[in-house]
Amino acid sequence: MTDPSTPSEGFDDLLARNADYAAGFADGGLEGVARAGVAVVTCMDSRIEPLGMLELGLGDAKIIRTPGGRLTPDALVGCVLGVHLLGVERILVVPHTRCAMASGEDADLLARVRATTGEDLGEMHLGASTDQRARLLEDVLALRENPHLAGRALVGGFLYDVDNGTLTQVV
Repeated sequence: MTDPSTPSEGFDDLLARNADYAAGFADGGLEGVARAGVAVVTCMDSRIEPLGMLELGLGDAKIIRTPGGRLTPDALVGCVLGVHLLGVERILVVPHTRCAMASGEDADLLARVRATTGEDLGEMHLGASTDQRARLLEDVLALRENPHLAGRALVGGFLYDVDNGTLTQVV
């Protein structure tokens, strides 16, 4: 059995990149509040640069990433704390085009995992849906109607196009 307190191998390349990054790091001392008053709930997709797509900078916004940009329980906690403690006044929920989470329902994605890896993830709730706009509306309404957020922050639903960089307000 591996000792969980022993660092895992295989990260040397990333640690070297971090050393280069840290050598030129000039953004220390920023406060933990969202200077622009913005929180963005968006997908974990690596084609999305949440700060860049809004022309915001480091320290301007709270970024919450989930599969599909869905409002998960942890994302909701982040929004509530962001509004109450971290200067968030506006919340953007931003799924995107060509998202794997919009390519099928949970059962479809779970079947793809099983076919690809043999792993049965059947007990997991993924939140996948082919009706991306309906899920976006559902998530936005859940935020707008949440008793800890209602009247404290503006909430909007947007769709980000990963092919041309545009953000379109849906709700």
